[in-house]
Amino acid sequence: MKPIEQCTLGIVGLGLMGGAIALALRNRGILPASGVDGSLFACDTKADVLSAALGSGLIDESFTEAETMLRECDLVFLCLNPSTLLRFMKDHMAAFKSGALITDIAGIKGAISAVMEKDLREDLDFIPGHPMAGSEQGGFANAERCDFRGKNYILTPLRRNKPENLRYLEDLILRLGFGRVTRTDPEEHDRKIAFTSQLCHVIAAALIDCEADTAITRFGGGSFEDLTRIAMLNVPMWTELFLENRVELLRRIDQFEGSLDALKQLIAEGQEEGLQERLARVRDRRTAMKNEN
Repeated sequence: MKPIEQCTLGIVGLGLMGGAIALALRNRGILPASGVDGSLFACDTKADVLSAALGSGLIDESFTEAETMLRECDLVFLCLNPSTLLRFMKDHMAAFKSGALITDIAGIKGAISAVMEKDLREDLDFIPGHPMAGSEQGGFANAERCDFRGKNYILTPLRRNKPENLRYLEDLILRLGFGRVTRTDPEEHDRKIAFTSQLCHVIAAALIDCEADTAITRFGGGSFEDLTRIAMLNVPMWTELFLENRVELLRRIDQFEGSLDALKQLIAEGQEEGLQERLARVRDRRTAMKNEN
């Protein structure tokens, strides 16, 4: 791969994450503002989004059809939901520039990794990825809210990935502002993300779902707001993620329900000492988790 500053980069899907990646490439000086050496292209179905990005100088060229863009790009970020991504790769596999490096940002990795291992063109390199960053307010207009600084980024490399391309992508990810890149396999990713991401969204949704009084926020002091911010979610995307990873997510829901039932019983029975012991154990475990960072 050429130095990133000399590459032509393409972003497919200029929504929240696609827009945030484009902004980081520009704002952190990875790509020159003018695109003299390298260029930043974007493809999206929304003409108004492309027009805004082009008019602000964020991207150098815009495309509503992917074929032309893909033939020019050395590196492509696919910022699409899992099913849309797989359909896109099937429909546009032939259009990618020979030798192109491709990565994605989808929230599950098992199905994507399996298809790419089996069906990817021999002259392409696809490295599945998942940036652990985002915002409850989606879309390109909110891309500036998506802060990468210090956040985690997960890669689930394929057996066929070139080591030099893995190092290249990891270096770029760190330059985008992420604090740590973790390599793992798709199964571990989907198992752990069911807990740290999907279960959290289920809990936030359930908490809001059980209370119809919208004015109850007048009694909020921070805890409610922290717990439920992510309930303002992208409905189609999270529906897909929940269902695609349902086996692992249901296991995590069962695990959570067991802990909730145990706390409920301690409270119902007035077991002060038992409740204090359990809460102290929870506090210490959360402290240990924090120290892992």
